[in-house]
Amino acid sequence: MSDLDQLTQSLARNLKRWRGDRGFTLDALAARAGVSRGMIIQIEQARTNPSVGTTVKLADALGISITTLLDFEQGPQVRVVPQEQAVRMWSTEAGSHTKLLVGTEARGPLELWSWRLMPGEASTSDPHPEGTTELLHVSAGELTLLVDGEPHTVAAGASATFEANVPHAYRNDGSETVEMVMAVSIPPAR
Repeated sequence: MSDLDQLTQSLARNLKRWRGDRGFTLDALAARAGVSRGMIIQIEQARTNPSVGTTVKLADALGISITTLLDFEQGPQVRVVPQEQAVRMWSTEAGSHTKLLVGTEARGPLELWSWRLMPGEASTSDPHPEGTTELLHVSAGELTLLVDGEPHTVAAGASATFEANVPHAYRNDGSETVEMVMAVSIPPAR
């Protein structure tokens, strides 16, 4: 794939994602950006490569940088937080403490899950609605987290967050039981 093709595909994916995240219809974004509805449709379908000026107008209307709108790496974002990077918020001499394991900017319903995954087992999930975010913390074993086909190792003590609007799975490839806690943030119904 050429650089121009990659840019066109990236812009299409990111524009569609950010328009959905903002809850903008095609008409609403067109009015905010001063760009025709037809042009936005062509961009979202990767049928055109718009001018820099048009791209800037769209980014401004979405409230994001042009870099974010054009970022090739946009899509399923996974952030693994190693145990040593968890932030201790407070502690006492007696040993009480809290740790911020992982966080995300999210709104809407929030679910908290406790998981046990035996060696050799896996659980797969279809994509959730756009804007759904999952956060997890592994307390025992080593989890293989697959997000859109890409494997990520999350060791005991580490945490991760990712956008769950793509196929994803939790796999235990090790010989120890995986114990983890997972939170799922679901966007409010529009």
